[in-house]
Amino acid sequence: MTFPREALNRLRWGAGGLDGVVVTYIHRGAPGGLASVMGEDITELGRSFFVVGEAHIPYHRIVLIERGREIVFRAPPNGGAHCSSGNCA
Repeated sequence: MTFPREALNRLRWGAGGLDGVVVTYIHRGAPGGLASVMGEDITELGRSFFVVGEAHIPYHRIVLIERGREIVFRAPPNGGAHCSSGNCA
């Protein structure tokens, strides 16, 4: 399994850097509960968070990372938690 930080670091140090990358994450208070940022707006990839402006966003809130039409990372539907109910779509 690839983790969001690993995916962002691979993109950052690969050809093109984070240009054209879109990161969608859980944002309490945003319409629909999600917000997106452009990769070129990310100023730091920390150990447990990434930085956009003055906001420190934890990696565990990332639900999707895309570059163009390619999905680089998609969080599991249940956030990776174990399912005990048998109904874990």
